[in-house]
Amino acid sequence: MKAKAIVLTIFLVLVSVAMGFQNNSQLGTWKLNEAKSKFAGQARNHTVIYEAVGDQIKITVDGVDENGGAVHNEWTGKFDGQDYPVTGDAGIDARSYRKIGKNTLELTNKKDGKATLTGRIVISRYGKTRTVTTTTTNAQGQKVTNIAVYDKQM
Repeated sequence: MKAKAIVLTIFLVLVSVAMGFQNNSQLGTWKLNEAKSKFAGQARNHTVIYEAVGDQIKITVDGVDENGGAVHNEWTGKFDGQDYPVTGDAGIDARSYRKIGKNTLELTNKKDGKATLTGRIVISRYGKTRTVTTTTTNAQGQKVTNIAVYDKQM
């Protein structure tokens, strides 16, 4: 009897966690829609994947840098405004996400504790598009804003 209660408790906890992620509009695979996007340079994130990993979210990014070279980075953490490490990107070592609405996140990339990029991610009302607006400073010291629009892959 005690074993059944333990198994049932574990099952209910796992179901609760899964149900919580089910309502996360960010989860899934997102592909860049270049026609709807506006970039100041050549760097782009072509594919962004959000997936649940335990009680955290893992974000995998693939794209190209200013010279057309392949880029890949990964981040795992919570949308709680805290810094979590980024792997695969020499230009940043931490990223934070903060949920500011049902379908909106704020993000900050950092290098050595200093913010290098800030942005906002908004999922459309029906969850089919994702708009990422970021601001950073280019090599000439000018502020640059990019708007990337992504389509959700089914």
